[in-house]
Amino acid sequence: MSPQDHEQRNNQLKNDQAIDESPAASAEAPEVETEADANAAISPEVQKLLAEKQELTNTLIRRQADFENYRKRVERERHADRHRGVELFVEQLLPVLDAFDRALVHDGTVSDEYRKGFELIRRQLWDVISKQGVKRIEAVGKEFDPHLHHAIERVETEEHAEGTVIGELQPGYMFHDRVLRPAMVRVAAEHAKPARKN
Repeated sequence: MSPQDHEQRNNQLKNDQAIDESPAASAEAPEVETEADANAAISPEVQKLLAEKQELTNTLIRRQADFENYRKRVERERHADRHRGVELFVEQLLPVLDAFDRALVHDGTVSDEYRKGFELIRRQLWDVISKQGVKRIEAVGKEFDPHLHHAIERVETEEHAEGTVIGELQPGYMFHDRVLRPAMVRVAAEHAKPARKN
């Protein structure tokens, strides 16, 4: 082979290589563009899925908060119902307590044994209802309070200041800072001064 043939052969090989490389390069370029197109096409889909995920997460958080609020409300209502049930029961026991008090006040032919029995039963009954939160309203010697006392009678007197409770006809009771029954009381009134004659 002559040097010219050899050179011609090398040139042809170079041309063939250039031709072989050219389609590969052109084939790779569309692949890169296809991936970019795929990313561009997937991106809105991914964004949509991410938005749906965020919406579902927010919905879940709201539902959990709603459920927690519901649970707390039901617990408060249950506690209030129990509280109201005890209150109603105690209200029904107050006349029984009053009957014991009246029985113990009357001095009659009742023997000491019966009296001690009544006192014991009354004390047990009071212990049970006081543990539930019942308190007796202190009335005698206190200033009249229309929220705690029910005035049955006004008594003119100079011994006590105007508006002072001087007697209790029926005791009043409170249940957890709520008046179950106001105390029925006598209230001091200012003694009327006689009119002057001219």
